[in-house]
Amino acid sequence: MAFAGKIREKPDMSRLPRHIAIIRDGNGRWAKRRGLPRSAGHAAGAETFRRTADYCRSLGIKYLTVYAFSTENWKRNEREVEAIMSLLRRYLEEALADMEKNRVRIRIFGDRAGFSQDVLKLISRTEEGSERFEGDQINLCINYGGRAEILHACKRIARLCAEGALSPGDIGEDTLSGCLYSSGVPDPDLVIRPGGEKRTSNFLLWQSAYSEFYFTDTLWPDFAAGEIDKAILEFQKRERRYGGV
Repeated sequence: MAFAGKIREKPDMSRLPRHIAIIRDGNGRWAKRRGLPRSAGHAAGAETFRRTADYCRSLGIKYLTVYAFSTENWKRNEREVEAIMSLLRRYLEEALADMEKNRVRIRIFGDRAGFSQDVLKLISRTEEGSERFEGDQINLCINYGGRAEILHACKRIARLCAEGALSPGDIGEDTLSGCLYSSGVPDPDLVIRPGGEKRTSNFLLWQSAYSEFYFTDTLWPDFAAGEIDKAILEFQKRERRYGGV
């Protein structure tokens, strides 16, 4: 495929990351540069998410985790929050309608408190309906914060100890991992952040301890297949030693 006047380099399909996580960023700035309301940026970002999910599946990426709505995003104005919730409803409704065709397991990571009853019902139906699929998996981080997730896990462990179901001396990394929203999901190999910022923004703090990070100035609505390829190519150049020599 021609790209910027030359053949675009493609990733080595034998060394793909098993799990890619993405911090979506830049929807608001994308809209502002075009004189559009922020809701238009979120709508464009939602389409980018669909394209990205399809492309990752076509490559053979088994797990895709996307930061869709943080615990701090509730601070935004009511109109913007409702626009984001409307897009979430639409995505979940489409996922339900296309479930048998796509056969993708969908999980929601985050605190369910604060969501309307209709959104909660859609989340439950989507998770329960897709649970039987064993191939690809999409994880949506909604009302999610990495610190809140770890705190939630610690409280769960404390309850288990108080109930006598767990001894403090038996608590290890696997114990805490098993109490996270992401229990059972392998840690991300590659974390991608579009939008120009170079921080993790409270995303998968425990799980990304040994992830490779890739930052790009491209705003999320402009993120395309070529950007995924660039991130994977950079990932494939790195040597992952996990603290070893």
